[in-house]
Amino acid sequence: QVQLVESGGGLVQTGGSLRLSCAASGRTISALSMGWFRQAPEKEREFVAGINRSGGGTHYADSVKGRFTVSRDNAKNTVYLQMNSLIPEDTAVYYCALSGRTYASISSPAYDYWGQGTQVTVSS
Repeated sequence: QVQLVESGGGLVQTGGSLRLSCAASGRTISALSMGWFRQAPEKEREFVAGINRSGGGTHYADSVKGRFTVSRDNAKNTVYLQMNSLIPEDTAVYYCALSGRTYASISSPAYDYWGQGTQVTVSS
């Protein structure tokens, strides 16, 4: 059974940084694409960042481009989201997701497995 466990969320001031981790078990992530999504209160879940299978490339939502970096450590079966220059608009529950597709989709239905989410709160 596949499990994704996020960690690293918390409360940070505007301009601060956090690094989220997503540890996978039950599948080897090197052959899979991974995505990060977020959902703020009363808003729909939105794509944040994705990394293609075998580290073949990354892409980002325009709102986080230049501030967030997604990476993977296949030896640890873990994906990371480094978040810098955080702003209050980044406040949300962040989810990692796993897909069997080659390229990390920006569409949440493309993902087969989801973590439980980790809260990120940015104070002004």
